[in-house]
Amino acid sequence: MNKNLMKLTDLPFKQRAIIKSFGETELYVKLLEMGCIPEEEISVELTAPFGDPIAINVAGYQLSLRKAEAENIWVELIE
Repeated sequence: MNKNLMKLTDLPFKQRAIIKSFGETELYVKLLEMGCIPEEEISVELTAPFGDPIAINVAGYQLSLRKAEAENIWVELIE
């Protein structure tokens, strides 16, 4: 397993990454419709005070996701 592969929720703030896959297939279509497509660059921009939701930067805009949704997005760090 690639050591740079992690859940989006584990990605440090402002660290750029590339979307690699999705964990839960039920969310797959919803995430695709929101611009979270494989090989798209993504970063975590903000987190609510209690950690849910989070704001991400993807496909040129900011998107808010529930933490449970973000845990299903697997990303690879951009070195």
